[in-house]
Amino acid sequence: MEAQVSESTQTTSAKEARARDAAPVSVVGVNPKNIEGTAEIQLTQKAIDMAKKAIERRTQLTFGLRLGVKGGGCSGVSYVIEFAEKARGRDHVFEYELNVLVDPKSLIYLRGSILDYEVKLMQHGFKFRNPNEKAGCGCGESFTV
Repeated sequence: MEAQVSESTQTTSAKEARARDAAPVSVVGVNPKNIEGTAEIQLTQKAIDMAKKAIERRTQLTFGLRLGVKGGGCSGVSYVIEFAEKARGRDHVFEYELNVLVDPKSLIYLRGSILDYEVKLMQHGFKFRNPNEKAGCGCGESFTV
């Protein structure tokens, strides 16, 4: 006799899985002294898992994942995600299951952001959900404040 699972049970389970993957993981800043207020950036569990996989594939020693911004792009300011071999002097280091480094200037633009990893039909990759963003370009790689 085969066990039957109702469609509503499958839908609920899928919804719960998506909610769990999208739930932000709170962080505590290890070096928040040189900025006022809470130095808070969050990552979803999916973003943490994908970053850890990418770091594991690297052959170079990697201290963590650097998040930042730089001038340029369609909208004026572009997001930067790169591997960090070491922390720089004024970096804020956030500890998850991996180290996340953010320089003080970038933290001004990224405070309150959530880094997620999205998988869509035509694309996949890291995605910032930034409350400071007033407008963004269509590709999602740059924004204005």
